[in-house]
Amino acid sequence: MNWTVYLRQKMATVMKLDTWMPLELPEYAQGFSYTLGSLTMSSIVVLVLSGIILAANGPQWWTLSATGSFVRSVHFWSVQCFFLFMIVHLLRAFFTGAWRGGRARTWALGALALVVAIPTAFSGYLLRGDFFAQWNAVQAKDGVNALGFAWFNVLNSGQMFGLHVVVLPLVLFAIVAVHIALVRVRGVVPPYPSRAERVANEQALKEAKRHVPTVS
Repeated sequence: MNWTVYLRQKMATVMKLDTWMPLELPEYAQGFSYTLGSLTMSSIVVLVLSGIILAANGPQWWTLSATGSFVRSVHFWSVQCFFLFMIVHLLRAFFTGAWRGGRARTWALGALALVVAIPTAFSGYLLRGDFFAQWNAVQAKDGVNALGFAWFNVLNSGQMFGLHVVVLPLVLFAIVAVHIALVRVRGVVPPYPSRAERVANEQALKEAKRHVPTVS
């Protein structure tokens, strides 16, 4: 199978209406713990909207204006909600074995999204324009140099602005988009079977093996 046929088959599955707007959900997927991914995405929406407003008006607006300070606070607290929901979501996915049933890539992309979100949030914190942001930038410079990433100049506000507003968000959104697509294609992982279900499955397997005809 060549790559064009493979891509067409995959896109046919991803772009199906039933994939993105299912009429029914399994009963186990209707609990609160399965809404943590949606809460994370809701936080991202608030992040993007407030971030666009901040970027459009510039540092002087969010530093000196009361309205700008309010929007900056909305952006800040949406970041806190984003990390809270994402970490709890990843913990729930970890302890429920979200990689089962061919979902390893979905889990790996979710973990990678958290890794990319950390420098995204850190670069944004350096743009606050207050004393704490400047102090953190000076302290972080030594740590970044010690890691061998001298090109990552945390004291350069222009570089931090470009990374925070354009580069890192695009990488993060691409990872999240593929992650969501895999969730919609594969579905959410079912809970671990109970002990009674495991015993029943083992007995059924033994009965099936017992009735398999042997070939002499």
